[in-house]
Amino acid sequence: MAAIRFGFGRLKRRSFLLLKLVAFVLAVLLFCEFLIYYLVIFQCNWPEVKTPAQRGEQKTLEPVLKAMFLADTHLLGEVRGHWLDKLRREWQMERAFQTALWLLQPEVVFILGDIFDEGKWSTSQAWEDDVERFQKMFRHPRHVLLKVVAGNHDIGFHYQMNRYRIKRFEKVFSPERLFSWKGINFVMVNSVALEGDGCSICSEAEAELIEISHQLNCSREAQRPGHCEDGQPLPASAPVLLQHFPLYRRSDANCSGEDAAPPEERGTPFKERYDALSREASQKLLWWLRPRLVLSGHTHSACEVLHGAGIPELSVPSFSWRNRNNPSFIMGSITPTEYALAKCYLPCEDTVLITYCGAAGFLVAFVLVHLGLLTSPFHFGCKLLRKFKTM
Repeated sequence: MAAIRFGFGRLKRRSFLLLKLVAFVLAVLLFCEFLIYYLVIFQCNWPEVKTPAQRGEQKTLEPVLKAMFLADTHLLGEVRGHWLDKLRREWQMERAFQTALWLLQPEVVFILGDIFDEGKWSTSQAWEDDVERFQKMFRHPRHVLLKVVAGNHDIGFHYQMNRYRIKRFEKVFSPERLFSWKGINFVMVNSVALEGDGCSICSEAEAELIEISHQLNCSREAQRPGHCEDGQPLPASAPVLLQHFPLYRRSDANCSGEDAAPPEERGTPFKERYDALSREASQKLLWWLRPRLVLSGHTHSACEVLHGAGIPELSVPSFSWRNRNNPSFIMGSITPTEYALAKCYLPCEDTVLITYCGAAGFLVAFVLVHLGLLTSPFHFGCKLLRKFKTM
């Protein structure tokens, strides 16, 4: 009878131990895979923008548009993709995006190119599979708009780009270049096509931008001249320019901040038409569109640059752990005349890995102590204390 009770008690202790271990593992998984995103993104707040506008003697408030800007998700395809990347990096982007939507409630999300990593060479079936994964990861409510510009990994660099890849991309993501909402104009440029060598695709892209420039110039006219009578007039607001390639700059040498390029890489000269747009293409965009703000991607690192007569450009860092340890996105509060920007960081990959390693070490130590193969810190401390007392 005593033996049965002893065996039952031993089994009960082992079951209780197993239950504690399972609860601990589930708690670590819950924190690292769900809660950490809420804890980190909860600290982000929409920046405040001054909205008063004078209309005669009556002061009114301009509507504020809440916009998220992210870049370079680089979803791997059938060639470079593997299960571990889907398990870690794609899950990270999905949880970060869905958590940001739930906590921050943006009205529009802009992705600044390189959504896919292998769009420049993927087959039709591989492209459809990648699109399906993207739409699952970046699903969003109907009242939230998702706007995307093309990157070099989506349609290829100039020498890889062709009409088939462009049409394939635009079939999924709207070809709309000029987008207006709440009195704010956004111009979304296919910067890959701004090679400036007179190719047919490049010529069409430039002609389209010249037409947009014409519409924007007409919107700025107090009294519309005869050549501006056609079509619905645009809001009289300087546009926000969105593209994948940054405007021309020599390097990232003047960039700073924790999510800028590493110090050893900042002085590396940029190659025109590869790392950034050419001088000529950049000057054309600034001259034609006269934007008040430029946002771009491609470099995977943050940078703030002033162009021409003080036009600011922000390079948005990559949204993926694959490209950097501390991804982030930009939150913009925008009105027809003003804007305010803030950066929202995502959880660092190192933080998650260190948490897992620490939890694994604790788990091993706990099991060893329970099996009597390792002295617990409490008993070890008591022994030391008794030893010092007897000395």
